Parts: sequence; C-alpha cells; structure tokens
Amino acid sequence: MRTLLSFCEDLPEKTFDAGEALLTEAGEDKNLYILIEGEVEVLKGETQVNIQSEPGAIFGELAVLLDVPHTATVRAVSPSRFHLVEDAEAFLRSHPDLTFQLAKLLAKKLNSITTYLVDLKNQFEDRQDHLGMVDEVLETLLHQPVGEHAPGSERYPDETI
Repeated sequence: MRTLLSFCEDLPEKTFDAGEALLTEAGEDKNLYILIEGEVEVLKGETQVNIQSEPGAIFGELAVLLDVPHTATVRAVSPSRFHLVEDAEAFLRSHPDLTFQLAKLLAKKLNSITTYLVDLKNQFEDRQDHLGMVDEVLETLLHQPVGEHAPGSERYPDETI
C-alpha cells in the first residue's frame, strides 16, 4: 500500500517559518496541509493540544470533512514544509486510497481518545465531584446520533466548531 506522502508527490509545496500559522481557528479556508518536514503545534484558543513532527501528518481535514470552520490553530514551531491541497474535497473524492489512509489516521486518533476517556472513567467513576462526570461525558460522546453535531459544551458553547 502506498504511503500518504507518496500520493502527494505532484502537489505544490508551501513553507512556513517558525511562529507562522498555516491554519487559524475559525478560519474558513478548506485547504489540507500534509507535513513533509518540520514541527507544528496545534492550539485550541491559547491551549497547546499537540505538537506534531511526523511526516505525512495532515492538517485541515476536520474543516473539510465536516464542512465547518477550522477547530484549532496550527502554527509552525520550526521552519516547516508541506504539500498543499487547495480543493481538498475534490482531491479526497478523486483519491480513494489516500482517503482510506486518512480514515485510518482518524480512526487511530479516535481510538486513542476513547482509550484515554475510558481510563479516566475507570479512575474517577467512584468520585462524587465533577471528575465523576467522566462516565456521563463518555456515554454522551459515544452515543451521539450520526449527523448530529453539538459544538462546544453547555458550559463553554463554541460556535466555531
């Protein structure tokens, strides 16, 4: 099976200097960026969610797949080089093998998050304070009907996602 980067060999490249944002939270563009080399940080508000330096990492996929504004800011930590996909939806539709690779990456992320939440649930299920709510949160997330998307939370509604 081809690697994700091998699908992108003919795509244009774009470079970003350290500190430069390739995607901004609530941004409306529908570009995909596939990391060739460098390091980026993912920020939700001012909170750093992740640092990524693995070649083939994709950014902007949630905005494209869910047809929503970007859910986070992605900023270069070091000089970074990417493949740029400007008409991302058409590109994904015309490259089913690449789309399958993307689905596998998203499934891995979902599995990691679910595993983490289950671990939290097991740690705090006997608590009577706010940490005891992990069980309710996990159940709500796992049983949300397909097609229904509720941005943010009741406590912190976030209309940007």
